[in-house]
This record gives sequence, C-alpha cells and structure tokens, in this order.
Amino acid sequence: MRHVLITLTSLALIGGACSAQARELAANDRYVCSWGAGTAARAQELKLSGVSLYAARQKIQVYKFSKGWMRMMALGITEQTYDSPSRIKPEALRKSFYDDCLRYKLARR
Repeated sequence: MRHVLITLTSLALIGGACSAQARELAANDRYVCSWGAGTAARAQELKLSGVSLYAARQKIQVYKFSKGWMRMMALGITEQTYDSPSRIKPEALRKSFYDDCLRYKLARR
C-alpha cells in the first residue's frame, strides 16, 4: 500500500511538472516578440539603405509609441542592429529575432 501511494504521488508530481513546461506563451509575450522583431527589421532596413544611426535615433524620437517602455526598447534594438556587422535582409532578421525571442521567453518559464 505504501509503495502504491509513493508511486501515485511521484506520477502526479511528474505530470504537474510536464504540464507546467508545456504551457503556451502568453499573448503579451508573443506581442512583445513580434513588436521587437518589427523594430529590428526596420532598423536593418535603415542601416542597409545608408541612414546613419543618428538619423535613425531621431526618427524613433519623433514616433509616437503606445506604451512607455517602447521608446527605450526601440532605441536599444536599433543601436544593437547598427552595431552588428550583419548584412542579412530585414525579413530574415525579423524571423530570427522573433524565433530567438520566443525561445528566450520559453526558457525563462
């Protein structure tokens, strides 16, 4: 009887741990990743077209953002994009950024 109770308790704990890992990301996490990927792609477009980092920063300063954290995040993403020697196409960068962001969000759970 004792062994049966221990076995059932172990299986319940394992099942709970597996269901916690298999949870989907929240809609907000997907939104943040999508928004960041779009910001990185726009920054890459500007970089490849020859726009200076200073001009790109000025464009961001003028833009109206819906949330307070977005301006600083957009500036950071733009600076990192300009600092990178990468010359990949903006759409490839968008997909890579989005996939990496989702992977990061899942790893944090």
